[in-house]
Amino acid sequence: MGHIDHGKSTLLDYIREASVTAKEAGGITQHVGAYETEVDHEGKKRKITFLDTPGHEAFSKMRARGAKTADIAILVVAADDGVQPQTMEAYQTIAEAKLPFVIAMNKIDKPDAEPERLKAQLAEKGIYVEGYGGNIPYAAISAKTGKGVPELLDTVLILADMADLKADPDQNASGVVVESNLDPRRGIASTLLIQNGTLEKGMYLLAGMALAPVRIFEDFTGKAIEKATFSSPVRITGFSAIPSAGEEFKTFKTKKEAEEALIKAKEMSDKKTRTEKIIKAAEEENKVAISLIIKTDTAGSVEALEKEMMKLQDAETILTVLRGGVGKVNEDDARFASASKNSIILGFNVATDSAAKEIIERSATPFFTSDIIYKISDWLKGEISKRKAEIPREEIIGVAKILKTFSRQKNKQVIGGKVTSGKMAEGKTFKIKRRDVEIGEGKITNLQQSKKEVKEVETGSEFGAMTENRIEIAKEDEIVIVGR
Repeated sequence: MGHIDHGKSTLLDYIREASVTAKEAGGITQHVGAYETEVDHEGKKRKITFLDTPGHEAFSKMRARGAKTADIAILVVAADDGVQPQTMEAYQTIAEAKLPFVIAMNKIDKPDAEPERLKAQLAEKGIYVEGYGGNIPYAAISAKTGKGVPELLDTVLILADMADLKADPDQNASGVVVESNLDPRRGIASTLLIQNGTLEKGMYLLAGMALAPVRIFEDFTGKAIEKATFSSPVRITGFSAIPSAGEEFKTFKTKKEAEEALIKAKEMSDKKTRTEKIIKAAEEENKVAISLIIKTDTAGSVEALEKEMMKLQDAETILTVLRGGVGKVNEDDARFASASKNSIILGFNVATDSAAKEIIERSATPFFTSDIIYKISDWLKGEISKRKAEIPREEIIGVAKILKTFSRQKNKQVIGGKVTSGKMAEGKTFKIKRRDVEIGEGKITNLQQSKKEVKEVETGSEFGAMTENRIEIAKEDEIVIVGR
């Protein structure tokens, strides 16, 4: 990641061209968004998968959903150009995702390159590299000549070892869609990054609403393969629909399992769409709207907790249960919550697995568990109160009673009234109320008092006004000027 023209593409090209895998494949002819390289590290062959331009759609979508697409980041900064706006944007992205990272000080082959000045610039921005008051690793490189690139890759592998990255090869494969396209000859194809488990030919893959049998199965070079495991970029062709970049995928041993999961996913998607409509409508009315994901120890507890939480609804609060289930709060619950608007996870008498905790923390999803229902209720009550306090409230500036109406042409009307509280003001918009029910809106375009034009009229005074309003104002109506 890094600022435009600081050498990200050149660095990726150099690493790719130097890669044994790429050479064996005769170079990569198509853009696949992710590729694997093999490097020598301490006498061993080690593999690194690079996401081509990790600022792209898949990365940003996954970040928004609280998931982690990459394990390590390389922040590329040109030593001749220094810290630029996109450098800091990339740094913020890395910091928010809590990714270990290394700084690649690029273009050191240029005569005007000043790595020491760059270190000082980074320090001014609060980014302290090793030997300059901090512990952030860096490598001085030239992506053009390759100088320093082996040291950079060594640093990446050291960071990986320190992070103690783990996955389970015995699980069915899961991961993320990097990108998709329609091949006119072969159908819908997607580049996938396996993040856990093993993918084998003959399995079935589900990404969102898109289903594919794992038949046309290739590595990133286009070579047909039978099997792949975590951290590998692969290409699958034959999807029923185009999977979105950033969509998570799961795999199944049988077609029946995959189809059952698809039906469940469709039901959940429909429920999520309905819930989002409810939330949107509630927000337009300045109400608090919350989607609940509930996990409990027994089926009976799900119903009991749901019933108790629904008691907290009032005229200004709408609660919906997006998902309820038995068992610990797991990674799937956390991902689902982070991808759902205004969602909160509540757990009764259940544990939370470590992967779920990591996603909840990274996505800042509100979350509470307890073995006492009233404690959960009290916590949610507090969350509702907090959100109510954040809603911008309309302040009533003035109220007037309409005493008489005069001429009306199209959307313009002349009215006479008396200010009962606050003040009337020229240029302000107002709400029309009839028997305490809001029936429309309008605007005061001209205001007069005692046949003289004025800007404001205070409480207790009568006035005449020219207004713009679609709904006709009648005698005894009220007009209410509001502001925030």
